[in-house]
Amino acid sequence: MQDRTSSSDIAVSTLPGQVVLVLQGGGALGSYQAGVYQALHEASIEPDWIIGTSIGAINASLIAGNTREARLGRLREFWKRVEQNPLFHFHEALEAFTERLSAWSAVAHGIGGFFAPNPIAHVGESFPLGADRAGYYSTAPLQATLEELVDFDLASRGRPRLSVGAAHVQTSQMRYFDTRHCALSVKHVMASGALPPAFPAVRIDGELYWDGGVLSNTPTEAVFDDNPRRDSLIFSVHLWNSHGPEPATMADVFNRQKDIQYSSRIATQIARQDQIHRLRHVIKELAARLPEAARDDPRVRELMSYGCQTRMHIVRLQAPQLKSETHTKDIDFTAAGIAARWNAGYAHTKEVLARAPWVGEFDPLAGVIFHE
Repeated sequence: MQDRTSSSDIAVSTLPGQVVLVLQGGGALGSYQAGVYQALHEASIEPDWIIGTSIGAINASLIAGNTREARLGRLREFWKRVEQNPLFHFHEALEAFTERLSAWSAVAHGIGGFFAPNPIAHVGESFPLGADRAGYYSTAPLQATLEELVDFDLASRGRPRLSVGAAHVQTSQMRYFDTRHCALSVKHVMASGALPPAFPAVRIDGELYWDGGVLSNTPTEAVFDDNPRRDSLIFSVHLWNSHGPEPATMADVFNRQKDIQYSSRIATQIARQDQIHRLRHVIKELAARLPEAARDDPRVRELMSYGCQTRMHIVRLQAPQLKSETHTKDIDFTAAGIAARWNAGYAHTKEVLARAPWVGEFDPLAGVIFHE
Protein backbone atom coordinates (compact mmCIF):
# COMPACT_ATOMS: atom_id res chain seq x y z
CA MET A 1 0.00 0.00 0.00
CA GLN A 2 1.43 3.29 -1.07
CA ASP A 3 2.23 5.99 1.47
CA ARG A 4 2.61 9.57 0.31
CA THR A 5 2.92 12.92 2.00
CA SER A 6 -0.11 15.16 1.77
CA SER A 7 -0.40 17.41 -1.30
CA SER A 8 -3.20 19.54 -2.68
CA ASP A 9 -3.22 18.49 -6.34
CA ILE A 10 -6.44 20.28 -7.14
CA ALA A 11 -8.10 23.41 -5.88
CA VAL A 12 -11.16 22.50 -3.85
CA SER A 13 -12.81 25.68 -5.20
CA THR A 14 -13.00 24.03 -8.65
CA LEU A 15 -15.22 21.21 -7.42
CA PRO A 16 -18.69 21.48 -9.00
CA GLY A 17 -20.75 20.67 -5.90
CA GLN A 18 -20.88 18.34 -2.93
CA VAL A 19 -18.39 15.45 -3.10
CA VAL A 20 -20.10 12.05 -2.95
CA LEU A 21 -18.22 8.77 -2.64
CA VAL A 22 -20.22 5.75 -3.82
CA LEU A 23 -18.70 2.40 -2.82
CA GLN A 24 -19.75 -0.96 -4.26
CA GLY A 25 -19.77 -4.30 -2.52
CA GLY A 26 -17.10 -6.84 -3.45
CA GLY A 27 -15.36 -8.37 -0.45
CA ALA A 28 -11.58 -8.37 -0.77
CA LEU A 29 -11.82 -6.18 -3.87
CA GLY A 30 -12.75 -3.34 -1.52
CA SER A 31 -9.09 -2.53 -0.80
CA TYR A 32 -9.25 -0.62 -4.12
CA GLN A 33 -11.70 1.77 -2.42
CA ALA A 34 -9.19 2.44 0.36
CA GLY A 35 -6.65 3.51 -2.26
CA VAL A 36 -9.23 5.82 -3.84
CA TYR A 37 -9.87 7.47 -0.49
CA GLN A 38 -6.14 7.84 0.19
CA ALA A 39 -5.67 9.84 -3.04
CA LEU A 40 -8.68 12.07 -2.26
CA HIS A 41 -7.45 12.58 1.29
CA GLU A 42 -3.98 13.62 0.17
CA ALA A 43 -5.52 16.10 -2.27
CA SER A 44 -7.54 17.59 0.63
CA ILE A 45 -10.79 16.46 -0.97
CA GLU A 46 -12.98 15.05 1.78
CA PRO A 47 -16.37 13.56 0.88
CA ASP A 48 -19.51 15.35 2.05
CA TRP A 49 -21.50 12.13 1.67
CA ILE A 50 -20.44 8.48 1.53
CA ILE A 51 -22.85 5.80 0.30
CA GLY A 52 -21.78 2.20 0.64
CA THR A 53 -22.97 -1.36 0.21
CA SER A 54 -21.36 -4.43 1.79
CA ILE A 55 -17.57 -3.94 1.91
CA GLY A 56 -18.31 -0.42 0.65
CA ALA A 57 -20.38 0.18 3.79
CA ILE A 58 -17.53 -1.12 5.94
CA ASN A 59 -14.98 1.19 4.29
CA ALA A 60 -17.50 4.05 4.47
CA SER A 61 -17.98 3.54 8.22
CA LEU A 62 -14.21 3.50 8.77
CA ILE A 63 -14.00 6.89 7.06
CA ALA A 64 -17.09 8.53 8.55
CA GLY A 65 -16.53 7.03 11.99
CA ASN A 66 -13.08 8.53 12.51
CA THR A 67 -11.54 11.99 12.54
CA ARG A 68 -9.85 13.10 9.34
CA GLU A 69 -6.43 12.56 10.89
CA ALA A 70 -7.22 8.96 11.89
CA ARG A 71 -9.06 7.72 8.80
CA LEU A 72 -6.18 6.36 6.74
CA GLY A 73 -4.70 4.66 9.78
CA ARG A 74 -8.01 2.96 10.56
CA LEU A 75 -8.42 1.81 6.97
CA ARG A 76 -4.93 0.34 7.01
CA GLU A 77 -5.59 -1.34 10.36
CA PHE A 78 -8.80 -2.96 9.11
CA TRP A 79 -7.19 -4.29 5.93
CA LYS A 80 -4.20 -5.53 7.89
CA ARG A 81 -6.47 -7.44 10.26
CA VAL A 82 -8.30 -9.25 7.45
CA GLU A 83 -5.08 -9.96 5.56
CA GLN A 84 -4.49 -13.65 4.99
CA ASN A 85 -0.99 -15.05 5.38
CA PRO A 86 -0.75 -18.39 3.54
CA LEU A 87 1.37 -21.15 5.02
CA PHE A 88 3.12 -21.64 1.68
CA HIS A 89 4.41 -19.03 -0.78
CA PHE A 90 4.73 -20.16 -4.38
CA HIS A 91 6.75 -18.77 -7.25
CA GLU A 92 5.20 -15.87 -9.16
CA ALA A 93 4.43 -18.26 -12.02
CA LEU A 94 2.04 -20.06 -9.66
CA GLU A 95 0.14 -16.95 -8.54
CA ALA A 96 -3.18 -18.45 -9.63
CA PHE A 97 -2.58 -21.49 -7.41
CA THR A 98 -1.62 -19.23 -4.48
CA GLU A 99 -4.91 -17.37 -4.88
CA ARG A 100 -6.82 -20.65 -5.11
CA LEU A 101 -5.12 -21.93 -1.95
CA SER A 102 -6.05 -18.69 -0.21
CA ALA A 103 -9.66 -19.10 -1.30
CA TRP A 104 -9.81 -22.67 0.01
CA SER A 105 -8.39 -21.47 3.33
CA ALA A 106 -10.99 -18.68 3.56
CA VAL A 107 -13.82 -21.11 2.80
CA ALA A 108 -12.58 -23.66 5.32
CA HIS A 109 -11.39 -21.42 8.14
CA GLY A 110 -12.88 -17.97 7.51
CA ILE A 111 -10.99 -14.68 7.69
CA GLY A 112 -9.64 -13.41 11.00
CA GLY A 113 -11.35 -10.23 12.16
CA PHE A 114 -14.14 -10.77 9.61
CA PHE A 115 -15.97 -14.10 9.63
CA ALA A 116 -15.66 -17.58 11.10
CA PRO A 117 -17.29 -20.91 10.15
CA ASN A 118 -20.68 -21.77 11.62
CA PRO A 119 -20.34 -25.60 11.85
CA ILE A 120 -23.95 -26.20 12.82
CA ALA A 121 -25.07 -24.84 9.41
CA HIS A 122 -23.68 -28.01 7.85
CA VAL A 123 -25.92 -30.35 9.85
CA GLY A 124 -28.47 -30.19 7.05
CA GLU A 125 -30.30 -27.68 4.87
CA SER A 126 -33.53 -28.15 6.83
CA PHE A 127 -31.96 -27.87 10.28
CA PRO A 128 -33.69 -25.06 12.24
CA LEU A 129 -30.85 -22.58 12.76
CA GLY A 130 -33.13 -19.62 13.42
CA ALA A 131 -33.39 -16.55 11.20
CA ASP A 132 -30.57 -14.71 13.00
CA ARG A 133 -28.10 -17.57 12.59
CA ALA A 134 -28.99 -18.92 9.16
CA GLY A 135 -25.63 -18.60 7.41
CA TYR A 136 -22.55 -20.72 6.80
CA TYR A 137 -20.39 -18.25 8.73
CA SER A 138 -20.65 -16.08 11.81
CA THR A 139 -19.83 -12.39 11.43
CA ALA A 140 -19.23 -11.89 15.17
CA PRO A 141 -15.51 -11.23 14.43
CA LEU A 142 -16.49 -8.38 12.10
CA GLN A 143 -18.71 -6.85 14.77
CA ALA A 144 -15.82 -6.88 17.24
CA THR A 145 -13.47 -5.35 14.65
CA LEU A 146 -15.85 -2.54 13.72
CA GLU A 147 -16.73 -1.74 17.32
CA GLU A 148 -13.03 -1.25 17.97
CA LEU A 149 -12.14 0.73 14.82
CA VAL A 150 -15.28 2.84 14.25
CA ASP A 151 -16.76 5.55 16.46
CA PHE A 152 -20.43 5.22 15.56
CA ASP A 153 -21.40 8.24 17.65
CA LEU A 154 -19.06 10.31 15.52
CA ALA A 155 -20.33 8.69 12.30
CA SER A 156 -23.93 9.46 13.27
CA ARG A 157 -23.21 13.18 13.47
CA GLY A 158 -23.35 13.22 9.67
CA ARG A 159 -20.06 14.92 8.88
CA PRO A 160 -19.62 13.36 6.40
CA ARG A 161 -23.12 12.08 5.83
CA LEU A 162 -23.18 8.28 5.78
CA SER A 163 -25.67 6.01 4.03
CA VAL A 164 -25.52 2.21 3.92
CA GLY A 165 -27.76 0.07 1.73
CA ALA A 166 -29.46 -3.14 2.87
CA ALA A 167 -32.11 -5.44 1.43
CA HIS A 168 -35.25 -6.04 3.50
CA VAL A 169 -35.57 -9.82 3.59
CA GLN A 170 -39.36 -10.09 3.72
CA THR A 171 -40.31 -7.41 1.16
CA SER A 172 -37.31 -7.43 -1.23
CA GLN A 173 -37.10 -3.64 -0.87
CA MET A 174 -33.86 -1.67 -0.77
CA ARG A 175 -33.41 0.55 2.27
CA TYR A 176 -30.74 3.15 2.87
CA PHE A 177 -29.96 3.77 6.52
CA ASP A 178 -28.85 7.39 6.52
CA THR A 179 -27.33 9.56 9.24
CA ARG A 180 -29.49 12.41 7.99
CA HIS A 181 -32.50 10.53 9.35
CA CYS A 182 -31.22 8.24 12.12
CA ALA A 183 -28.20 7.26 14.16
CA LEU A 184 -26.24 4.34 12.70
CA SER A 185 -24.75 1.49 14.68
CA VAL A 186 -22.52 -1.47 13.92
CA LYS A 187 -25.68 -3.47 13.13
CA HIS A 188 -26.53 -1.23 10.16
CA VAL A 189 -23.12 -1.76 8.60
CA MET A 190 -23.22 -5.50 9.25
CA ALA A 191 -26.70 -5.71 7.71
CA SER A 192 -25.36 -4.03 4.58
CA GLY A 193 -22.71 -6.76 4.34
CA ALA A 194 -24.83 -9.79 5.29
CA LEU A 195 -24.49 -11.61 1.96
CA PRO A 196 -26.53 -14.86 1.89
CA PRO A 197 -26.07 -17.76 2.15
CA ALA A 198 -22.61 -17.13 3.61
CA PHE A 199 -23.68 -14.64 6.27
CA PRO A 200 -26.88 -14.57 8.33
CA ALA A 201 -29.34 -11.68 8.06
CA VAL A 202 -29.07 -8.91 10.66
CA ARG A 203 -32.08 -7.73 12.62
CA ILE A 204 -32.71 -3.98 12.96
CA ASP A 205 -35.81 -2.69 14.76
CA GLY A 206 -37.26 -6.19 14.60
CA GLU A 207 -36.79 -6.56 10.81
CA LEU A 208 -34.25 -8.75 9.00
CA TYR A 209 -31.87 -7.34 6.39
CA TRP A 210 -29.41 -8.87 3.94
CA ASP A 211 -26.54 -7.39 1.94
CA GLY A 212 -27.71 -4.44 -0.16
CA GLY A 213 -25.78 -5.84 -3.13
CA VAL A 214 -28.54 -8.42 -3.55
CA LEU A 215 -30.68 -5.58 -4.95
CA SER A 216 -28.33 -2.73 -5.87
CA ASN A 217 -24.59 -3.16 -5.64
CA THR A 218 -23.83 0.32 -6.99
CA PRO A 219 -26.09 2.63 -4.95
CA THR A 220 -25.71 5.75 -7.12
CA GLU A 221 -29.49 6.11 -7.35
CA ALA A 222 -29.54 7.36 -3.75
CA VAL A 223 -27.90 10.61 -4.93
CA PHE A 224 -30.47 11.19 -7.67
CA ASP A 225 -33.38 10.35 -5.37
CA ASP A 226 -32.15 12.66 -2.62
CA ASN A 227 -34.40 15.57 -1.63
CA PRO A 228 -33.46 18.31 -2.07
CA ARG A 229 -30.99 17.45 -4.83
CA ARG A 230 -27.67 19.27 -4.92
CA ASP A 231 -24.98 19.80 -7.55
CA SER A 232 -22.65 16.86 -7.02
CA LEU A 233 -19.28 15.43 -7.96
CA ILE A 234 -19.80 11.69 -7.56
CA PHE A 235 -16.83 9.35 -7.38
CA SER A 236 -18.47 6.03 -8.25
CA VAL A 237 -16.01 3.28 -7.33
CA HIS A 238 -16.53 0.02 -9.22
CA LEU A 239 -15.08 -3.30 -8.11
CA TRP A 240 -16.66 -5.54 -10.76
CA ASN A 241 -16.04 -5.22 -14.49
CA SER A 242 -19.19 -4.54 -16.49
CA HIS A 243 -17.22 -5.23 -19.70
CA GLY A 244 -15.11 -8.30 -20.33
CA PRO A 245 -13.99 -10.84 -22.96
CA GLU A 246 -15.97 -13.84 -24.08
CA PRO A 247 -15.37 -16.73 -21.65
CA ALA A 248 -13.58 -19.69 -23.22
CA THR A 249 -13.19 -21.95 -20.18
CA MET A 250 -15.40 -22.81 -17.24
CA ALA A 251 -13.11 -20.72 -15.03
CA ASP A 252 -13.75 -17.79 -17.38
CA VAL A 253 -17.50 -18.45 -17.19
CA PHE A 254 -17.53 -18.35 -13.38
CA ASN A 255 -15.47 -15.14 -13.34
CA ARG A 256 -17.50 -13.34 -16.00
CA GLN A 257 -20.83 -14.43 -14.48
CA LYS A 258 -19.85 -12.89 -11.15
CA ASP A 259 -18.74 -9.64 -12.78
CA ILE A 260 -22.05 -9.33 -14.63
CA GLN A 261 -24.10 -10.19 -11.53
CA TYR A 262 -22.49 -7.63 -9.24
CA SER A 263 -21.74 -4.79 -11.66
CA SER A 264 -25.46 -4.05 -11.15
CA ARG A 265 -26.40 -2.75 -14.62
CA ILE A 266 -24.83 0.59 -13.76
CA ALA A 267 -24.66 1.76 -17.40
CA THR A 268 -28.44 1.31 -17.76
CA GLN A 269 -29.07 3.14 -14.49
CA ILE A 270 -26.89 6.08 -15.52
CA ALA A 271 -28.56 6.30 -18.95
CA ARG A 272 -32.01 6.39 -17.32
CA GLN A 273 -30.94 9.03 -14.81
CA ASP A 274 -29.43 11.08 -17.63
CA GLN A 275 -32.78 11.07 -19.46
CA ILE A 276 -34.76 11.96 -16.34
CA HIS A 277 -32.40 14.73 -15.29
CA ARG A 278 -32.33 16.22 -18.81
CA LEU A 279 -36.13 16.43 -18.66
CA ARG A 280 -35.86 18.25 -15.33
CA HIS A 281 -33.55 20.77 -16.99
CA VAL A 282 -35.94 21.13 -19.96
CA ILE A 283 -38.85 21.83 -17.58
CA LYS A 284 -36.79 24.49 -15.84
CA GLU A 285 -35.88 26.13 -19.16
CA LEU A 286 -39.47 26.08 -20.40
CA ALA A 287 -40.77 27.51 -17.13
CA ALA A 288 -38.35 30.43 -17.44
CA ARG A 289 -39.91 31.32 -20.79
CA LEU A 290 -43.47 31.53 -19.45
CA PRO A 291 -45.06 34.92 -18.75
CA GLU A 292 -45.00 35.85 -15.09
CA ALA A 293 -48.79 35.67 -14.86
CA ALA A 294 -48.73 32.07 -16.08
CA ARG A 295 -46.03 31.13 -13.56
CA ASP A 296 -48.25 32.41 -10.75
CA ASP A 297 -50.97 29.89 -11.61
CA PRO A 298 -50.98 27.20 -8.84
CA ARG A 299 -51.33 24.40 -11.42
CA VAL A 300 -48.36 25.73 -13.39
CA ARG A 301 -46.30 26.11 -10.22
CA GLU A 302 -46.93 22.45 -9.44
CA LEU A 303 -45.69 21.47 -12.90
CA MET A 304 -42.69 23.77 -12.54
CA SER A 305 -41.74 21.99 -9.32
CA TYR A 306 -40.66 18.99 -11.42
CA GLY A 307 -37.89 21.12 -12.90
CA CYS A 308 -34.38 21.02 -11.52
CA GLN A 309 -31.17 22.81 -12.46
CA THR A 310 -28.74 20.64 -10.51
CA ARG A 311 -25.89 18.92 -12.33
CA MET A 312 -24.31 15.59 -11.45
CA HIS A 313 -20.75 14.81 -12.55
CA ILE A 314 -20.11 11.08 -12.22
CA VAL A 315 -16.48 9.96 -12.21
CA ARG A 316 -16.22 6.22 -12.69
CA LEU A 317 -13.21 4.53 -11.09
CA GLN A 318 -12.78 0.90 -12.10
CA ALA A 319 -10.75 -1.67 -10.17
CA PRO A 320 -8.42 -3.58 -12.51
CA GLN A 321 -8.57 -7.27 -13.23
CA LEU A 322 -5.36 -8.74 -11.86
CA LYS A 323 -3.32 -11.18 -13.95
CA SER A 324 -4.10 -14.27 -11.89
CA GLU A 325 -7.65 -13.27 -10.98
CA THR A 326 -10.42 -15.89 -10.80
CA HIS A 327 -14.03 -15.98 -9.65
CA THR A 328 -12.72 -16.30 -6.07
CA LYS A 329 -11.17 -12.80 -6.27
CA ASP A 330 -13.64 -11.40 -3.73
CA ILE A 331 -12.16 -13.68 -1.07
CA ASP A 332 -8.57 -13.00 -2.12
CA PHE A 333 -7.42 -11.48 1.17
CA THR A 334 -3.74 -12.20 0.49
CA ALA A 335 -1.32 -9.38 1.27
CA ALA A 336 -0.36 -9.20 -2.41
CA GLY A 337 -3.96 -8.97 -3.60
CA ILE A 338 -4.90 -6.30 -1.05
CA ALA A 339 -1.80 -4.22 -1.84
CA ALA A 340 -2.22 -4.49 -5.63
CA ARG A 341 -5.81 -3.27 -5.52
CA TRP A 342 -5.12 -0.53 -2.94
CA ASN A 343 -2.26 0.81 -5.07
CA ALA A 344 -4.40 0.69 -8.22
CA GLY A 345 -7.17 2.71 -6.54
CA TYR A 346 -4.60 5.26 -5.41
CA ALA A 347 -2.98 5.58 -8.86
CA HIS A 348 -6.29 5.75 -10.77
CA THR A 349 -7.65 8.49 -8.52
CA LYS A 350 -4.45 10.53 -8.67
CA GLU A 351 -4.68 10.43 -12.47
CA VAL A 352 -8.32 11.53 -12.46
CA LEU A 353 -7.65 14.38 -10.05
CA ALA A 354 -4.80 15.59 -12.27
CA ARG A 355 -7.18 15.71 -15.26
CA ALA A 356 -10.15 17.23 -13.35
CA PRO A 357 -12.58 16.28 -16.16
CA TRP A 358 -15.46 18.11 -14.47
CA VAL A 359 -13.86 21.48 -15.24
CA GLY A 360 -15.03 23.03 -18.53
CA GLU A 361 -18.08 23.94 -20.59
CA PHE A 362 -20.95 21.47 -20.87
CA ASP A 363 -24.36 21.25 -22.54
CA PRO A 364 -26.65 23.43 -20.38
CA LEU A 365 -29.42 20.81 -20.69
CA ALA A 366 -27.14 18.01 -19.52
CA GLY A 367 -27.99 17.15 -15.94
CA VAL A 368 -25.74 14.07 -15.74
CA ILE A 369 -22.21 14.12 -17.13
CA PHE A 370 -20.34 10.84 -17.09
CA HIS A 371 -16.53 10.71 -16.91
CA GLU A 372 -14.74 7.39 -17.46
